[in-house]
Amino acid sequence: MLDFTVIADVSKTLESVLSDALTSVGGTAEIHDLQGSISITPARVTLFLFETFEDPSARNRPPQREVRPPGGLVLHKPPMALELHYLLTPWGGDREAEHRLLGRTLQFFYDHAILSGPPLLGSLAGTDQALKITLVPFPLEERTRVWHAVQKPYRLSLIYKVRVVKLVSTEADTVQPVSRRTLDSALPEGVA
Repeated sequence: MLDFTVIADVSKTLESVLSDALTSVGGTAEIHDLQGSISITPARVTLFLFETFEDPSARNRPPQREVRPPGGLVLHKPPMALELHYLLTPWGGDREAEHRLLGRTLQFFYDHAILSGPPLLGSLAGTDQALKITLVPFPLEERTRVWHAVQKPYRLSLIYKVRVVKLVSTEADTVQPVSRRTLDSALPEGVA
């Protein structure tokens, strides 16, 4: 069941699949908050989740219905669809190594723009969920703001959007089935 761990599970999934892809260029991937020093041995791409918000295209969906014996009905608030924005930065000691890491990252997410099935980890494993991964053309000024916020000098980096991550609500209403109904067939006064 998808619960509050879904954001961490998306990050772990991205770290795992990207680490596997970067082995071909001698690198790895690491979830990182960009604080402190970052090792360049081995070369790596850091994944920094810097923004999370509700996907507006998935709002105002009806409640989900679940029938429970003996004849009960449970209405679940629909899951919240999330967009997660990641800053991916290569750290390789020299520009050539960093450019190889960057190129392999772009190639991998271009080839695997939708992650589903066995690569999904944690609460996502064994579900029908699909992570849609898109390169975001962030203007240089916006990227600079992200680097300023983490108090690091600007570095060449990529920004990817991951959607639709579904965060399941804990709220549900139990509705009793209709056991009896009465129809009044009497006509109103004055109608013949």
